[in-house]
Amino acid sequence: MSIMESMGKKKPRPRRSFTPEFKAEILDLCRRGDRSMGQVAKDFDLTETAVRDWVKQAEVDAGERDGLTSSEREELAAQAAGKPPPARGRRHPQGGRLEDLVRPLELGDFLLQRFDLG
Repeated sequence: MSIMESMGKKKPRPRRSFTPEFKAEILDLCRRGDRSMGQVAKDFDLTETAVRDWVKQAEVDAGERDGLTSSEREELAAQAAGKPPPARGRRHPQGGRLEDLVRPLELGDFLLQRFDLG
């Protein structure tokens, strides 16, 4: 392999995992506004994409943005892996477990069908 060929090939960085506390610290730095997400990422040797994704997920979890919450993502991942879902229930953005909000709707549908009203 020539020098020119080897210059363009860069070994991929191994995948790293970060603690929730570390991510919270990064989110706090981004929210302060004195540094851009790119600068925070550079300061902590992270990719800007990873930091941007953490900020978006935090906004979803806080109900500031639409999307799947972290707990919903965990549940879907568990289902995809064939494992039982996590013990804690999914939370509706306005409070309450989603299952508790859906159950009366399912009962209403059942009654409409049962008594041929729908």
